[in-house]
Amino acid sequence: MDEPRWLTDEQQYAWRQFIEVLVRVPAALEAQLQRDAGLTHMGYLVLMTLSERPDRRLAMSKLARRACASLSRLSHVVARLEERGWVRRERDAEDGRVQIAVLTDEGLDKVVASAPGHAEAVQQLIFDRLTSAQMRQLAKLAEALLDKPVEVDRPRAGTKTDRA
Repeated sequence: MDEPRWLTDEQQYAWRQFIEVLVRVPAALEAQLQRDAGLTHMGYLVLMTLSERPDRRLAMSKLARRACASLSRLSHVVARLEERGWVRRERDAEDGRVQIAVLTDEGLDKVVASAPGHAEAVQQLIFDRLTSAQMRQLAKLAEALLDKPVEVDRPRAGTKTDRA
């Protein structure tokens, strides 16, 4: 049997700091949204994702992927949002097996009203604590950890918006 690859002291420190971020930041965002908007963080992500679509509609399976949620969890979240009149579900006209989540006018009003407080919380928790260079490094680290390709519309190195 191969010997385990134990973490070095430096790796252990980095890992524990990262874990603390993974626990504390989502908890703080959840608390802010619950307190100020009566929304869960997942509920806000659903409303926000739908609000960014030109027609405010998205198949539940695609919405689940974008919200990083299982279809089951998303269904429960959407059911709660439906009860409040912020989302409704429809069958896809072309494929009746596909369920579409639709952001209602009331749901759009809710996300628009909730967004400033959420943005301020993100600013305070993350970006107020980082330099411009650290912010760019954070984006690069997240891309590496998520194995996500760099977005085409991301500013390129050397452009005015990229300089600290």
